[in-house]
Amino acid sequence: MLKLHHHPMSAGSRFVRLVLGEYGERIDLIEERPWERRRELLALNPAASLPILVEDNGPPIVGGTVAGEYLDETRGAFQREHRLFADKPAERAEIRRLTEWFLVKMDAEVTRYLVRERVFKREMRAEHGGGAPDSSAIRAARANLKNHMRYLGWLAESRNWLSGPRLSYADLAGGAAFSILDYLGEVAWDEEPAAKDWYMRMKSRPSFRPLLAERLRGISPAAHYSELDF
Repeated sequence: MLKLHHHPMSAGSRFVRLVLGEYGERIDLIEERPWERRRELLALNPAASLPILVEDNGPPIVGGTVAGEYLDETRGAFQREHRLFADKPAERAEIRRLTEWFLVKMDAEVTRYLVRERVFKREMRAEHGGGAPDSSAIRAARANLKNHMRYLGWLAESRNWLSGPRLSYADLAGGAAFSILDYLGEVAWDEEPAAKDWYMRMKSRPSFRPLLAERLRGISPAAHYSELDF
């Protein structure tokens, strides 16, 4: 049985859940508050970062991109035309580049700041860094988001899917990251019509349904969050 230690507002966690959904895998979800540094979490990953994938009590697989590679090797390689990686090395490199773009670069410039200031600080005790949101961090993240939106729009307009002609990890990574921001009402979809069309296709996939059904304690999603045609 696969177990995923995750948080609903972790882009890497959402990415792994989408991959597993696309491959039709069942999973046991264990929600974590990484700032609490729970002893059991530290035993799996001393860095207390998420996600952490565990299969049949085997060694922990830490990080969204690492877990994605593991799932490609153990599941995707047997999926033939439904595999979420390409066969050619250059195409695989582009998928990896974009997956890292959304889960690492965008997270470092946008997602983690908006999530920390708007979500995590509400749940954190003062000794863990909780308190009032930092408005300067929110402004900086929103300014950076505009650049990422323009790039997403360019990708969506230039290609059928983000990395090329087929759905890939790049789309799932982008969908994971932008679904968090969409929940928080941070995405101006009407400014990038091609990006909006791509996201509507992503939201319509069965793997997305569990994400769209989730709700955070004390924070309601944007009104259009669950709508497939918005």
